[in-house]
Amino acid sequence: MDSSTPAVRVRGLTRRFGERAVIDNLDLDLHAGEFVALIGRSGCGKSTLLRILADLDHDIAGSVEVPLRRAVAFQAPRLMPWKRVWRNVALALPGRPDRQRALAALEEVGLSHRADVWPKVLSGGEAQRASLARALVREPDLMLLDEPFGALDALTRAKAQELVKELWQRHRCAILLVTHDVEEALLLADRVLVMDEGVIRHELRVELPHPRAVEHTDFNAMRGQLLAWLGVRPAPAATADIAEAVHA
Repeated sequence: MDSSTPAVRVRGLTRRFGERAVIDNLDLDLHAGEFVALIGRSGCGKSTLLRILADLDHDIAGSVEVPLRRAVAFQAPRLMPWKRVWRNVALALPGRPDRQRALAALEEVGLSHRADVWPKVLSGGEAQRASLARALVREPDLMLLDEPFGALDALTRAKAQELVKELWQRHRCAILLVTHDVEEALLLADRVLVMDEGVIRHELRVELPHPRAVEHTDFNAMRGQLLAWLGVRPAPAATADIAEAVHA
């Protein structure tokens, strides 16, 4: 997919639950190969938007254009306990289970040695890597990640973040990561979008080179700006030149 071509194009998207518009006339573009993080308070519509992009929610108004080859990974790995790990990965493929493609995806996430075990013997980090392999095996143009590290301990979470960054740099598919973790968003993404009451209220471009350090002055300034947009603390004056507010 050409990097100048949007991987996602959303215009006027609205999703109502009863009288409440959880997503309200939202516009969004993601470019091919771009890593975008979406943050916001609980209930602002982040996961609803991701489910719509994943083609899991169709009761909408507006237009949504996404690649045919897309994959999603959730916070819960959602592995089938009665299928061995490689067969769980192969579930993402059409037709008969393709063991070789499943093994190749497991190799990428460092889990090929666990291909023939049952999911119940995997650690939390291993189960999440199996979930990522199931997404990768589709060779997607768009990967949708819904808080995939939320249930992991701090050390395992850091390793999983590094793995996702490496996979993105290798495959260059577009990624939309939904997260509550401001530092995680800044460590991984090209852009961070702040969602509030069903629309994208703010955008921050992250132009720091990888690997990124949380101790970096610009990193701390960006973190302060995002926290201010989330209503956690006043906006630091020093970030006015690095942040751009975008109203949907």
